[in-house]
Amino acid sequence: MTIHDVRFPTTISRGATGGPERQTEIVVLGSGHEERNSRWAHSRRRYNAGLGLRTLEQIHQAISFFEACRGQLHGFRWKDPTDYKSCSPQKTPSPTDQFIADTNGIKGEYQLRKTYLSGGEAYIRPITKPVAGTVRVALNGTELEEGTAFTVQPLTGVVRFAPGHVPGAGQELTAGFEFDVPVRFDTAALEINLAAFEAGEIPDIPIVEIRA
Repeated sequence: MTIHDVRFPTTISRGATGGPERQTEIVVLGSGHEERNSRWAHSRRRYNAGLGLRTLEQIHQAISFFEACRGQLHGFRWKDPTDYKSCSPQKTPSPTDQFIADTNGIKGEYQLRKTYLSGGEAYIRPITKPVAGTVRVALNGTELEEGTAFTVQPLTGVVRFAPGHVPGAGQELTAGFEFDVPVRFDTAALEINLAAFEAGEIPDIPIVEIRA
């Protein structure tokens, strides 16, 4: 399966519903206590794009996208308006938003990531679909120039340092960025209801995140 490096229309995804899901095995013991085990290391996001459709033109856009992706066959980019930046949605990404790594003086490639914190707990999410032109990188708080010191792979989220710019050991690498979610359609068919001449609806267009 391939990933089409194209974003689903944001005029539709902006009105969608959805968010992260996790799979946890829960065993209730005879005492009433529980044993819980997380089956996934990373969460997976699900959305329903059908609720974002408002016009016949948007229905046409959704059909075109579905056909171009051959239904469930190919993945694509999805902008989650609630979580698409290295910072909160209301702020502008800064090159010091997210800790990426302590450099070792040898490694020249680093994966973008986003850390979610609550009290003493943290979840680190790999970011594999950064938005081109939005990635800002810093070493020890000093911003570097993209294209000179480093490049970013938009299909993997890997920051690659140019020859002669590989950071020395013991430096703090940070980054700020916007990103998309790699997803696919989670249905084999679109059920279209043309309720009126200039309006209609596709009540259910399930979208699911994929590992890419």
